[in-house]
Amino acid sequence: MKAQGVWDNVVMLTNSDFGRTLTPNGQGTDHAWAGNYFVMGGKVKGGRVFNEFPASLQEGGEQDIGRGRLVPKHPWENMAAPIAEWMGVSKADMPYVFPNLHRFDPQLHIISKSDMFEE
Repeated sequence: MKAQGVWDNVVMLTNSDFGRTLTPNGQGTDHAWAGNYFVMGGKVKGGRVFNEFPASLQEGGEQDIGRGRLVPKHPWENMAAPIAEWMGVSKADMPYVFPNLHRFDPQLHIISKSDMFEE
């Protein structure tokens, strides 16, 4: 992509499709929430970690709802919305692209385009 001169026009998002429970079920672990994401690209302000790691991974921690199933503090739109905006989706169209976006405080739960990308 760099050799083709398009690296600054590329963004890649990877994510886990589900988290795992922190405690075993006797044969392994079960599906859960609280996955992770990686964002890469030529204009991405890299080398940073957004959001916060849980204060505790112990059963009974503030995000644990039992058996080590952690409820995430931030929605997946947290990463996807600034990417969509960078790709040209207007603020007016965001509710159509992300129908649950209105459920979250953008100041607390959504990364801004300017925090994720260089101008």
